[in-house]
Amino acid sequence: MTTNVADLMLEPIADCLTPEVAKRIVNAPISPQTQARIDELAVKANRGLLTPAEHAEYAKFVDYIDLVAIFKAKVRQRLARESD
Repeated sequence: MTTNVADLMLEPIADCLTPEVAKRIVNAPISPQTQARIDELAVKANRGLLTPAEHAEYAKFVDYIDLVAIFKAKVRQRLARESD
């Protein structure tokens, strides 16, 4: 059996949120500066031009984007349960 550790760790936190906070989290955007940096690194990655430091930075962004996406999904599930 495969267990998604992020799911196990994030679901209890999502369940603690008030509906108002949950909605704010779901709608929270990435800052324009952060998105610009991610885009810059993505272009360089696609061209094979990342330095080792940039590769490490980009990998961290990808990891955290995944984590935030999982958390937002958990929050959306919580909101859906609340609306039933």
